[in-house]
Amino acid sequence: MRVQSSRFPEADLHCHTTSSDGLFTPRELIQAASELGLKAVGITDHDTISGWSEAFNAGEKYGVEILRGVELNTEWKGIEVHILGYEPSPESGQFQAKLQELREDRSERIYKIIGRLHDLKIEITEEEIKTVAHGESVGRPHVAQVLIQRGYVKTIKEAFDSYIGKGSPAYVPRLKLTPEEGIKLIRTAGGVAVLAHPGIHQLGNIITPWIKAGLQGIEVSHSEHTPEDERRCRALAKQYHLITTGGSDFHGEERKPGVKLGEWGTSYEVVEQIRELAESSKRKNIS
Repeated sequence: MRVQSSRFPEADLHCHTTSSDGLFTPRELIQAASELGLKAVGITDHDTISGWSEAFNAGEKYGVEILRGVELNTEWKGIEVHILGYEPSPESGQFQAKLQELREDRSERIYKIIGRLHDLKIEITEEEIKTVAHGESVGRPHVAQVLIQRGYVKTIKEAFDSYIGKGSPAYVPRLKLTPEEGIKLIRTAGGVAVLAHPGIHQLGNIITPWIKAGLQGIEVSHSEHTPEDERRCRALAKQYHLITTGGSDFHGEERKPGVKLGEWGTSYEVVEQIRELAESSKRKNIS
C-alpha cells in the first residue's frame, strides 16, 4: 500500500513526459505544475533529453523553472538501480551517443517482446506500440498500454505480472549498464548523479561503491517511499554528505495510479544546490 504523500510545494524533481513513458507532453506537465504553484520541475525521462526544449519554453510561459534531467536504468546483481542525472551538458558527444545506444536497445527489446507475445498467441504489432509511444524512448509501459487496449489485460500491473515483467514469459532483458557506468556517464557530461528511490529495493547498505564512483545525491521523498525509507535515506545523505532530492515519479494517472504531480518533492533550495554542483563540475571539465 502506498504511503501518504508528503507535499513540498516548491519543486518536484522526478517527472516523466511523452518523450518517454509519461502521459503528459512537456508543455502539459509544466502547465499543470504552474497551476499547482510549483516553482521548479525536473524533467527526467528515460534515456532521452528530447523533452527539454518544449519544457523550457513552457517554463518561460508559465513561470516554472526547469531542471533538465534524465533517468538511467542500471542493474546491480539482478536488481534495478535507477540513476537520475541533473543538468548534464547536451553538447557532450559521449553522453548523447550512449543515450542513442540505450534507445536503440529499447527498440530492439520491444521487437523481441512482440515476438515472444506472438508465441503466446497474443497478436500485437510494432505499429500499435509506436502509436501510443509519442516520444523517441519506447518502453514496456507502452506494450502494456496496447495489451490493455486489445483486451488482453485490464491494468499495467497485470501486463507486467502476467507477460512482460521480470520472470514472466515475454520478458526480455535490457542492455546491461552498471550503476558505476551510469554515474560516470552523467558526471563526465558535467551533470549531477542522484540515486533514485533507493527505498524500493532497500539499496542503502550497498551504495559505498557508487559513492566512490561519484554519486552526489539521494532521492529521499518519493511516492513509493515509506516514512522509514525517508529516515534511512536522510541518514545516508548525512553520512556521505549527499544532496537530498525528492520527486513524485509522475507519469500520469493511467500509467501510475495515485501518483500525483507535486505531492512528493523538495524545497527550491535543493534546485539551487544541484545547479551549483553542475556548474562546478562543468568548470572542472573545461579546465
